Amino acid sequence: MSESPTRKKGLSMGAMFAIGVGIFVACAVAWSQSRAETIRFPDEANARFSVTVTGEGPDVILIPGLGSPAAVWDGTVAKFKDQYRFHVLNLSGFAGEPAAANGQGDVLAPSVEAVDAYIKANDLKQPVVAGHSLGGLMALMLAKSHPEDASELVIVDALPFIGLIFDPNATAQTIAPQATAMRDSLINAPADAFAAQQRAGAGRMVTTPAHQETVVGWSLASDRRVFAQAMYEDLVLDLRPDLAKITTPTTVIVPVASHYGMTQDATLAFYKGAYAGQPNVTFVAVDNSLHFVMLDQPETFATALEAALK
Repeated sequence: MSESPTRKKGLSMGAMFAIGVGIFVACAVAWSQSRAETIRFPDEANARFSVTVTGEGPDVILIPGLGSPAAVWDGTVAKFKDQYRFHVLNLSGFAGEPAAANGQGDVLAPSVEAVDAYIKANDLKQPVVAGHSLGGLMALMLAKSHPEDASELVIVDALPFIGLIFDPNATAQTIAPQATAMRDSLINAPADAFAAQQRAGAGRMVTTPAHQETVVGWSLASDRRVFAQAMYEDLVLDLRPDLAKITTPTTVIVPVASHYGMTQDATLAFYKGAYAGQPNVTFVAVDNSLHFVMLDQPETFATALEAALK
């Protein structure tokens, strides 16, 4: 029997339709796996944070710092979303996020417990937990309270006790009166005074004027009580006595303000002293950077983060 004219020309219409459906389904699956989805956890009224999930691959949780939104991690997500599935947090009350459950009482400890609940509710298998600044402290708190949760920590310019910046002999008790005064001053400051204070400090946080304005904008959009309370809790929390019990492998990414005369040796010595007693810690220095390493030195930061994630 001779072949039909349609078969002589190539695939049948049915085969072509089947292939087309297959391509459509594959594209739809790929899109659904890589698109960003945002939820508030555990729910709208009681949220401690929102989570935006993007990418495909091993799970990585990203926690921003004081007053910062999920957007601080945008460069990281854009660069690595084909290799990792990112769960990017935006703490309630920070950078325009509704205060929700963080509007009253403590902020950090309940938020850390919510991170643990999120990991377990979503059956995440020991994700990497990376945090910047206050988010780095939260990562340490999580590893202390729930050592089973994370396979690795990546700490971006955070200390187990921030009081060391003010006084190498400081303790949580000696810094508490100053922390209380700072919290109350922030809450009660008029809007223009708060804005001026944030702008005055931005030059110590990030290098370029454009990024300084971005960071200031995030702070000004934050709920003032949540911002001040979280800062207070950061100041009076000293994890140094617990460091020996935090055995989760940890990479600390350290900014070195070499363009302001700081040296790697001196900067690393300070951070290593702060983390003394914690096992399995690696320190990675990033030159010519202030606190927001991912904004000041995005390529060097991406290289350091990629090495830590592997």
